[in-house]
Amino acid sequence: MKPLRLICLMLVAGSLLFLSSCKKDDPQPENIPEAITTATFTFTPTTGAPVIVTAIDSDGDGPKDRVLSGPINLVKNMPYTLTITLINELAKPTDPEFNVTEEVEEEGDEHMFFFAWTNNAFFNPTGNGNVDNRSDAVNYGDKDANNLPLGLQTTWTTIDISSSGTFTVKLKHQPGLKSATTTSSDGESDLDVTFNLNVN
Repeated sequence: MKPLRLICLMLVAGSLLFLSSCKKDDPQPENIPEAITTATFTFTPTTGAPVIVTAIDSDGDGPKDRVLSGPINLVKNMPYTLTITLINELAKPTDPEFNVTEEVEEEGDEHMFFFAWTNNAFFNPTGNGNVDNRSDAVNYGDKDANNLPLGLQTTWTTIDISSSGTFTVKLKHQPGLKSATTTSSDGESDLDVTFNLNVN
């Protein structure tokens, strides 16, 4: 009986070791936020000069805070196109990781920008954005391969009276999650910035 018991114990131990090593080697889904050191937001009006603000985080995930160049100063009753560009200056300009805009565009089915604003700053879209409610209106100018919103380009028309408030942009990384109903709470945040916004 002793040799048989020893053989059984060895078989059980070997099975456990095999199962453990298989589990360890199984690939895990990646959900690593993009490294963004400079985000540039360009509001281009139908007439007049563009309004450009930046959010700079020179050390990426380091201890330094992100620095905003705002406020965003827009003209009353004016249509704007907002274009967002993203770079990672911790990488070399020749590295694929440098041009985050291109990466977000190529992996559009894993990314989505969400927007929020206060004090009814815009005539179109109305409301306060889709950060708190995915179904609220935002005028997306681009879509991913699945025909879902992306947000590197959006359109806005300011109200015809003066207003002061805030404007928030969130870029969510949602690999394997993004759908017609995913929200700003799903996935990891690649970017989350809030500027002061003035309409005059």
